Amino acid sequence: MKIFWSIIRLIFAAFMIYAGVQHLLKPDFYEPFVPSFLPFTTAIIYASGILEILLGVLLLIPKYAKLGAMGLLLLMLIFLPIHIWDVFADSPAIGSQKAALIRLPVQFLFIGIAWKLKATLSR
Repeated sequence: MKIFWSIIRLIFAAFMIYAGVQHLLKPDFYEPFVPSFLPFTTAIIYASGILEILLGVLLLIPKYAKLGAMGLLLLMLIFLPIHIWDVFADSPAIGSQKAALIRLPVQFLFIGIAWKLKATLSR
């Protein structure tokens, strides 16, 4: 089972690094996800991208993997309200209502993976 979670850790880290890079390369794509009441939309997008890259890299370094998992868990929890809001919005931020309904369970999956990785790395 340990090898399974090691593989999941590597895949999750790669996905987070990729997602973070996408925030930096295509900030306009992520703009609709930032709630309108928050200032400095582009800065938020860049900061979250840099944070995703940093936490993904930490997940790859055994000494700091638990810190990376904890950071990703907190980041996914911070992003959760955005995905919930998007499901109930008349017009989802990106894509259709169906896409928003798919993104929400994926967010819960990411929270679960980060939680499990944190617990697995604590042993």
